[in-house]
Amino acid sequence: MHDMLRSLPQARGAGRYISLAAAEENGLTGLHAAPRSVRILVENVLRAAVKSRDEAAVGRAMASSAALISACAGAGPEEEITFSPTRLILQDHTGIPVLSDLASLRSLIAERGLDPRRARPALPVDIVVDHSVEVNAWARPGALALNMSREYELNRERYRFLRWAQREMSGLRVVPPGRGIVHQMNLEHLARVVMPDADGLLAPDFVLGTDSHTPMVGALGVLGWGVGGIEAETALLGHSVSLLSPPVVGVRLTGELPVGSTATDLALTMTRFLRDTGVVGQFVEFFGPGVPTLSVPDRATVSNMAPEYGCTVAFFPVDEATLDYLRLTGRPEQDVSVVEAYAKEQGLFVPLGSAEEPLCARTVEFDLSSVEPSVAGPRRPQERLPLAAVPGSFPDGPRSGGDHADEGPADGAVGIAAITSCTNTSNPESMVIAGLVARNAVERGLSVPPWVKTTLAPGSRAVPRYLEAAGLLPYLQKLGFDVAGFGCTTCIGNSGGLAPAAEEAVRREGTRLAAVLSGNRNFEGRIHPDVAAAYLASPALVVAYALAGSVRTDLSSEPLGTGTDGRGVRLADLWPTPAQIATAVAHVAREHFAVEKEALFQGGSEWQDLSFPEGPVYDWPADSTYLVRSPFFDPTGRTGTADLRGARVLVFAGDSTTTDHISPAGTIAEDSPAGRHLAGTGIARADYNSYGCRRANHEVLVRGAFANPGFRNKLTPSQGGSRTLHVPSGEVMSVYDAASRYFAERTPVVILAGRDYGFGSSRDWAAKGPALLGVRAVLAESFERIHRSNLVGMGIVPLQFPPGRGPKELGLTGRETFEITGLETLRPRGEVTVRALGPGGQLVGAWRMLARVDTARELDYVRQGGFLRAVAAPLLAPSPPAGEPARQGAS
Repeated sequence: MHDMLRSLPQARGAGRYISLAAAEENGLTGLHAAPRSVRILVENVLRAAVKSRDEAAVGRAMASSAALISACAGAGPEEEITFSPTRLILQDHTGIPVLSDLASLRSLIAERGLDPRRARPALPVDIVVDHSVEVNAWARPGALALNMSREYELNRERYRFLRWAQREMSGLRVVPPGRGIVHQMNLEHLARVVMPDADGLLAPDFVLGTDSHTPMVGALGVLGWGVGGIEAETALLGHSVSLLSPPVVGVRLTGELPVGSTATDLALTMTRFLRDTGVVGQFVEFFGPGVPTLSVPDRATVSNMAPEYGCTVAFFPVDEATLDYLRLTGRPEQDVSVVEAYAKEQGLFVPLGSAEEPLCARTVEFDLSSVEPSVAGPRRPQERLPLAAVPGSFPDGPRSGGDHADEGPADGAVGIAAITSCTNTSNPESMVIAGLVARNAVERGLSVPPWVKTTLAPGSRAVPRYLEAAGLLPYLQKLGFDVAGFGCTTCIGNSGGLAPAAEEAVRREGTRLAAVLSGNRNFEGRIHPDVAAAYLASPALVVAYALAGSVRTDLSSEPLGTGTDGRGVRLADLWPTPAQIATAVAHVAREHFAVEKEALFQGGSEWQDLSFPEGPVYDWPADSTYLVRSPFFDPTGRTGTADLRGARVLVFAGDSTTTDHISPAGTIAEDSPAGRHLAGTGIARADYNSYGCRRANHEVLVRGAFANPGFRNKLTPSQGGSRTLHVPSGEVMSVYDAASRYFAERTPVVILAGRDYGFGSSRDWAAKGPALLGVRAVLAESFERIHRSNLVGMGIVPLQFPPGRGPKELGLTGRETFEITGLETLRPRGEVTVRALGPGGQLVGAWRMLARVDTARELDYVRQGGFLRAVAAPLLAPSPPAGEPARQGAS
C-alpha cells in the first residue's frame, strides 16, 4: 500500500502528516470532490489507522472513508465513524462537572489502593471560566470590579477546585474568570487550525466542546461541534468517539450584504432559512462567491448560531481571510505559515475566485443581498422578524401602564438591553457600529429611560481596547453601557436584578417587560424571570431599543426619542455611513489581541491568591455545597436494558422542550426543592447562586430538574416549573418528590414528550438529572442531537415515535401505565414494542418505536448503565487497562 506519511516542505521543524492526496492516489476515489469538513474527518480516520502500523487496519480505514464520503454526499447508507479529536474545550458550567467526575473517579481508584493518576486527560483540554459572572452592578465605572468581586465571593470553592485541577491534571489549561467567553477565546486565541497531534504528526485542529456553540470555530476552518459532558469525558479519558455519518448540506452564498444590514441580521436570517430547510443533525458547509465578502468575524456570527438552526457543524473552509484573521489576532507568523502550507497541500484551502462546488447531499442557495435589518423573538432564535413587525410580536396579555414609553414603563418596556455573548461581541464591525450609533445618539441629545438596564459584557478584553482606540467607548458609557463583565451574563440568564423603576412597575402594575440582547438564545424563562419576551438583535439595535425604551416602538419608522433641537430622532438618523464604519474598524489592531495572549492563563491577584490542596486526590470538604463526589460511578447502580412493565410517566413534555426547561442554569427559587435543600444546609438565600454554578452537587441539581418556571408539564398544565402528578394517588407534588415516591413503590418511570426534545444547550445535567430521578426511557417524537447522546451516555433509552404517531395522535394523557418490550434484545437503531394501559388495565394502544441508540458502542454504554460506569470498570481493575496505555496520559 502506498505510504501516506509525507513531509511538509514549507514548514520548519516537525512537518510530517497523513497525505490525503496519497490516499486518493491509492484508490480513495471522490475525496477531491468531498466537502472540506468531510476531508478532515477522513484524515482523522486514516491517521489513526496509519499510526497503528497495521496494514489491515489501514485497509479497513480506506474502505470506511470511502463509505463516509458516499454517505455524506447522500449516495450511500449511514456509516458509523470512529474518530479522536485533537483537543477539548470546556466552559465552567459544563466543565467543572466533567473535572469533578474525573476527580471522583480518582478518589475511587485511590480507595482501591491504585494510582489515582490513571484518570487523567489523554489529550489537551482548555476550560474557560465565563458562565459564572452575574450583572449585579451596571451603568457605572466600577461595575466590572464589583461584579468580579461578587463572582469570587460566591464561587471561591469552585475556583479553588479548578486551581487544584490545573496543577494536578497534566494537559489541562484554565482560562481564569474575567478573560472572556469560551467561543470567542477559542476563535481569537486557542484555535490553531493546524496543530501536532499526540504523536507529533501535523493534523487539522479538530475540537469537541461542552457547549452547543462550539461550531463557531468553524469560521476559521476548524472542525468542531458541541457535545455533552459525558461524551467529552469519553474523549478526555482516551476513548475514541463515534457518530453516524452526517449528510452535508452545502450552502452556496451569492451577492453581498447590503448597506445597513449587519452580520447579526445575516445570522438571524440564516437561522430561519436553515430551520425551514431542515438541517438537524447534519453538517452545513458554506461556499460560493459570497463567502469572500464576509470577514472571519462575520462568518463566526453565522456559525455561532449552528445549534439554533440545528446542525452539528457550520463550516467555512480556510482561505486568505482566515490567514489574515490569524495574523490580526496575534498568532505567530510561523504558525500561520504552517496553516497555509498544510491547508494547500491537503486540498483544504480555497483560493480566491475558486468556482469549485463540493459534492453534498443537498445544496441550497442563499443571496446575501436579500438580508434586511432583523431581530428574533419573542421566544425562539428562529423567529426572525423585520423591524416593523416587532411591535406587534410582543405577546398578548393584560395590558398595564401607558400607551407610550414616555409615560413610564408599560407592557413591552425594555427592562434589559444587553450587549453580550460571543455571537456578536466577537465581531469588531458590529461592535463599532454600536459605538457609532451611541456616539450619534449622545451628540443628538438622546438618553436611555431610567427603567432600562443597560449592560456591556464583551467576550474578549480586546473589545474595549479597540472601542477606546476608535474613541467610541465613552459614548457607550454615557448611555450606561459600561463594561460589566467579560462573560456570558445575560445570554445565559445571569442578568442580575432589574432597574428599580422596572422592578416597581412589575410588582405594582404587573407590567410585562421585554429584553433585547445581542445573544444567541431567548428561550422562555431563560433571560430573567420577570421578562415576558426576549429578542435577539445586533449590538447597534440593542442600543437603539435601549434609547426607545420599548419594543413597541417601530425602529423602521418611529422616533427613538427627542433630540436637543426638539425634533424626533429616528434610527436612520443615527446609523453610520459605510465610510464612518470603515474608519472606525481601521482602529482594530493586532496589539489589541496580542497583549491578551501573555496573560490568558494567568488571571489576576484574586485567582493567583487562591489556596488549594496538593496531591493527585481532591480533598472534598465535608461541608461543601458546591462540590460533592459524583454518584455516577457507583457499581451498584442500575444497569442493563431490561424490559419495562408498569412504568409511569414522571413528566409529560410538549414540543421544543429545551435543556433549559429540563435543567435550568439560572436562579434557584427559594420555595423550590433545591432552594429548600440549600436552606436546610444553612445557606442564606442571597448565596444560593445559580443552578449552573452548583452543577458539581448532584443533591441540588437532581432537585432542580424541570424547575424552569417557563416549563409546562401536561400532567399539571396550570402550574409552571417542577410540578407533576403522582398518578396513582392523584396528588400534585414536585418532580423530585414524585420520583422519590415512585422509587419507594418500585415503579419505573419514563418521560413522554413531543417534537425536538432536548433543544438548546449541551448541558449533560438535562440527562444526569432524569437519570438520578430513575427515568429509564424518554418517549418523544424527535430528539435534538446532543441531548440524545447525553441520554444514552447516562443509560437512558431514547425512543422515537413513528412519523405522524405522537402522543396526541395516540390519544395519550400521561396517566397510563406503559409496557416496553424488546429492550433486552435491542440492537443499534432497533425497534421496541410499547403498550399503554388504562386505569383498569385495558389496552389504550400498542405501537412500535425506534430506539435512538445509534451505534454498537452506545448500546454497550446503555447496557452498562451509562458511559461513566462503563469507563470506571477498567480503571478500577488491579492492573492497567489492557490495550490503552498510550491513551491514558496527557498529550
